[in-house]
Amino acid sequence: MTDFRFHPATEDDFERLLALRIAAMRPSLERIGRFEPARARERFRSGFLPDFMRLIVDGETLLGCVTFRPDEAGIWWIEHLYLDPAQQRRGLGAAVMKALLHEGDLNARTVRLAVLRESDANRFYVRLGFTETHREEWDIYYERAPGT
Repeated sequence: MTDFRFHPATEDDFERLLALRIAAMRPSLERIGRFEPARARERFRSGFLPDFMRLIVDGETLLGCVTFRPDEAGIWWIEHLYLDPAQQRRGLGAAVMKALLHEGDLNARTVRLAVLRESDANRFYVRLGFTETHREEWDIYYERAPGT
């Protein structure tokens, strides 16, 4: 599955995207004993930036979401990349990342992201050219220079 388009998110999308986040992240968070619905809501709410969030859709079907935003230094961050579990391991994540990284390359921007330490996504991002910059208690941080 690689057919998709980005659609702008709005504040009204919060609840359905929270449900998507929980469905996508629950297995990884349960594996490390960190799944709590209240914490999931709080964490997603604190980082929910509709102006930078994109819905990943195929027609009217919501496949996932992603935030792609600049920080004060001009570094672009990929955050809240969640795919419906039924869409995972079918090429959609790679297609979404290819589109976002192409935007970063066109604008000569470094792209950064953080991944839960125990997530299978760590190998995925390394394959896409990201290199580890540091680790914190729960996350591994990566960056990719433009054109990598």
